[in-house]
Amino acid sequence: MTEAKSAPVDAAWLVGLLQAGDSFYPTGSYAHSFGLEALVRENVVCDRETLRRFIFLSTLPALRHVELPLAAHAWRALAAPDWTRIGEICRLSSALKTAREARQAAENIGRQRAELIANLRGDEVAQEFLRRAEAEQWPHSPAVSAALEGRAFGAPLPAVMAGIAYATISALLAAAMKLLRLGQNASQSLLTEALAAAAGLMASAEQMRFEDIGWFNPWLDIAAARHETAEARMFIS
Repeated sequence: MTEAKSAPVDAAWLVGLLQAGDSFYPTGSYAHSFGLEALVRENVVCDRETLRRFIFLSTLPALRHVELPLAAHAWRALAAPDWTRIGEICRLSSALKTAREARQAAENIGRQRAELIANLRGDEVAQEFLRRAEAEQWPHSPAVSAALEGRAFGAPLPAVMAGIAYATISALLAAAMKLLRLGQNASQSLLTEALAAAAGLMASAEQMRFEDIGWFNPWLDIAAARHETAEARMFIS
């Protein structure tokens, strides 16, 4: 019997995205709960069901209307690259985070990811981005940094967006396990359900016009602002 041969696949971009999305990759996201700790403190999120509602009513809409379309526009703009558009995306990304703590968290994570791709891969586009961001005082955006990673790896846009969705949801659930009575099996069931939903919203996010990008949760912003002055806290944000 002749052994069936699989079609040749260039897996370089796949292993690159796996590395960038791993908890071992030092982006600093492990130090953030992305507003969840404040909502737990306010008893808005207190168990698996309220956490699930938060994911589906806040995290997934934010991915659909903000992070994924920002990354899609950045990925396209980096093809040339169009630095004017990249600067606009960076500024919009920061402006959509109304709580200072959330902006600072995004700034730190976005900068670290861009520096990693520039230093570990020696990527010239990422190096030029860092130079221009410093010279023109662009805020650093995790979505732009994810697009930089995708371009450096040669990853297609759907894979970049899938990586963002996975990293966002898994980081939130990792924080939730420290804040709630939530086991690994419960976390994985939520992750599976949320990723299935995220796959369905990527197509609409990919087609979103730049002027239509935007979404916010005022209660999350209020909670994040309160978290900044909390007497004790486990996470930075």
